[in-house]
Formats: sequence, C-alpha cells, structure tokens
Amino acid sequence: MAHITFKQLKYFDALARELHFGRAAESCAVTQPALSMQIHELEETLGLMLVERTRSGVQLTTKGREISERAARVLGDVRDLVTFAHHASSVLAGTLRLGVIPSVAPYMLPPLLPLLRDAYPELELHVRETQTSVITEELIEGKLDVVLLALPIKHPDLVEMELFKDHFILALPHEKKLSGRMRATPELVENERLLLLEEGHCLRDQALTYCNLQQVDRLSTFGASSLSTIVEMVSANLGITLLPELCLGVETRGRNLALTKFAEPEPFRKIGLVWRATSPRDEDFKELGRLVSQAWNDGPLPTAKNVIAASAMSPRAKRKKIEKA
Repeated sequence: MAHITFKQLKYFDALARELHFGRAAESCAVTQPALSMQIHELEETLGLMLVERTRSGVQLTTKGREISERAARVLGDVRDLVTFAHHASSVLAGTLRLGVIPSVAPYMLPPLLPLLRDAYPELELHVRETQTSVITEELIEGKLDVVLLALPIKHPDLVEMELFKDHFILALPHEKKLSGRMRATPELVENERLLLLEEGHCLRDQALTYCNLQQVDRLSTFGASSLSTIVEMVSANLGITLLPELCLGVETRGRNLALTKFAEPEPFRKIGLVWRATSPRDEDFKELGRLVSQAWNDGPLPTAKNVIAASAMSPRAKRKKIEKA
C-alpha cells in the first residue's frame, strides 16, 4: 500500500500557495518535472484530483483546497516538532520569526529590540511587518512563530496573551484645540472630517467601532497606509484622527497638533502576543511578552499626559518637553 510522503505534502503546499508549477518548484529548489511527478503520485495515493491544469494556470479542486489546508497543518506540526527539539533546553535562543502590525512596529520595536539583544544575544530575530489578516494567516501556516498585534483574534488554533491597553487620543489641528480641560466625545468626532488608515488596518476598524461610524460621509482615507501620513494631513488642517497612545512620542514630534483625551469610558485597544496552540515554545513567548510589557512600562516611551501637555506649547518647547519625558 502506497503511503503519503512528507515531500509530497511539502510540494503540494508550495503549489497551493503559488498556483504555478514553475514558481512552486523554484520555492522547493527542485525541477518542475520532479515536483509535478510528486503531485501526481499524491493524487494517485489519495484517489483524488487535487489540481486543475488549465492554459491560464493552476487551480485547486474543491477537494484539493481541503487537502491543502490539512497539509499545511501537518507541515506546521512537523516544524513545531523540530523547533521543540532545537529549543527544548533554552529560552529565546536560535531563530524567532516575529510578526508585527504597522501601527505597533515603529513604536514598540525601538525600545524592545535592545532589551532582547541584551538579554538574549544568541537569539536570531526575524521581523515581518504587515497587516493583521496577513500575519495571522502566516502564523497559522507556520511561516511565523508569534505575532504582536491588537486583540482579539479569536481563532480556535491560536493562543492569545494580553500585554497592555493602548488608549486612543484625539488629534486635531492646533487651531482647533479644545478649550480648558474639555474631553473629546464620539459626537465631536462625528461632526468633523475623520481621517483614517485605508481598509485592512485593524486600527481603522477599532476607531470606527468606537465612534459608531461604519458609514459616514465625512470619513476619509485617501489610501493612507501609515499613521505618519494621517498625522501630516491633520497637521495641515485637513481633518482630525484618533491616534493610539503608543505612537504619540514619534508621530506628534514637531507637528502642529492639538491632542486631547476622550471622555470616560476612554477608547482603547488591547495589544498582545498570539501564537499557535500547538507550538512548543510557550516559555519563549511568555518571556517575549514580559519584555514587551517592560518596554511599554519602563522604556523611553513618552506618556500621553506629557505629550498632550506639550501639544499646547510652541513647536520648540514641545520638542524639549517630549525629549525629557
């Protein structure tokens, strides 16, 4: 009786991702005929047609899609097994593939990376920065070991570890700053032109949910994919936005902004780590979580109170205040 081989699953997984025999063969460092033969043998062993070969390319059959999902899980389990063997006797050693969303990476990595380097010099860290849906899928597929993002993810195959709450702050052009100790409200946001990141960014969805603005005429994104672009537009009096506290020290420096907290209950997002439930590296991820929390609590990140106070000053005084925070 013929048996399914690890090589067959590996080659089929590559083909399912690339949907092209040539590219799949290249990613596996084999010839196209060799890959094609292994796929054919896998189909014969399973008694199923997994792939439709057409002039325009390759498509998976319905059964092929199901098999590809199962194959990805098997390959992931094998990678976890190898990882366990390599890291069974040490914490945060060897290779770690970390995914981080764009609204966290530029602000959390600067204080975090030195902590990791000093505490675990043998760690070989690879960072992948992209949107939540992409790094979550890559985590499930085993391309990443752990991801740092906004919670919740709510997937049965994943484990979540909440680290800290990141409050939202209202950012307005300086000439529109609120008087006295006035706090921002969703109603105030509703009457202004709200600038947010383009679709696909979880930060956009969180802001819309808080403001109850799933559909609003005065919502604008302009295809912006970074908070820096949004902040520049607010500074130029093109609208207002919601900024996470995490980014304030970087994105507000030297810009003509007025910042204010929201009225209770203040909106916030939960930042945490997520990894596969089958991963044997729980101790690694818990230690990484401890260092992320340390970077948030004890690192050189300015507090919202200091940055908001500085936003009422002149640009020169503002820069000095933030640097001292």
